[in-house]
Amino acid sequence: MAYAITLIPGDGIGPEVTEATVKIVDAVCPGITWESVEAGEGAMSRHGKPLPDHVLESVRKNRIALKGPIGTPVGKGFTSVNVGLRKALDLYVSLRPVDSLPGLATRHDGVDLVVFRENTEGLYAGIEHEPVPGVIESLRVSTEAAWRRFVKHAYEWCRYNGRKTIHLVHKGAIMKLSDGLFLRVAREIAADYPYLETHEIAVDQVFMDLVLEPRRFDVLITDNLFGDLVSDLTAGLVGGLGVVPGANIGDKYAVFEAVHGTAPDIAGKGLANPIALLRSAALMLTHIGERKAAQRIEHAIREVLRKGEVRTGDLGGRSTTAELTQALLAEL
Repeated sequence: MAYAITLIPGDGIGPEVTEATVKIVDAVCPGITWESVEAGEGAMSRHGKPLPDHVLESVRKNRIALKGPIGTPVGKGFTSVNVGLRKALDLYVSLRPVDSLPGLATRHDGVDLVVFRENTEGLYAGIEHEPVPGVIESLRVSTEAAWRRFVKHAYEWCRYNGRKTIHLVHKGAIMKLSDGLFLRVAREIAADYPYLETHEIAVDQVFMDLVLEPRRFDVLITDNLFGDLVSDLTAGLVGGLGVVPGANIGDKYAVFEAVHGTAPDIAGKGLANPIALLRSAALMLTHIGERKAAQRIEHAIREVLRKGEVRTGDLGGRSTTAELTQALLAEL
């Protein structure tokens, strides 16, 4: 089949890892037409804003986008493009699969879990203001409608993907109203899925348990801020942000992205690891029904890592982006 997909190369190492990813995706799914658009620092200098209107128009037209990392200035400058995309396109589900890969030395093996993060509300939505000088107010807004659609999506995904055990991650003992709303809605939805096992766990407890024994977890469902923290911690259990994929999904649109940073210190040097974005592209292929192509990519990644001959610096090797790309193509 023929597909039109929006490509957002991003900042820093973004153009390098997107170029590598496109080569590999084209090798297994040659029917894609890539529509490249610019967002981030370059777009800010050329268009006056980091998320130009034509970027959103492209995603709305094509329904699917693959995005490289985009930097966000800390404490100043423009607001997060990532958050802007999620809000503008109503991408209310963040999907972060985390699993152990062969050949990578980590404290735990056999990790295989999924983090579901509500993507549009909570503290991470960045609703802040300064009512008087020197006082900042941050609003944690939660609505029943947002929780209901998000949790329902997560349970349906578990049903169709063979996941059996769900942990609802919260801080309901302290945030009794906001997290209480989340738990009430999730309990109601869980009752419709008696064949799925549902547990409730405090966020501080889940952090400790993940460090001690992550293999006890299957699916974690949580809010925007907790999900951001938990998903990065779980990535660290399997080799870091350079090897885990990410997806932001709504009812109409979906954006698949690497969740690591722009790594400006190695940008342009040909040293970046494209595996995270490549695995995100595999998620994208599964999303559009190209499951065999996605499985071929995942198999190639595992075989190259298992052999251990070609690895980028973040994985303990000395290979370049081009060398890793070529090894993956050869494996395919």
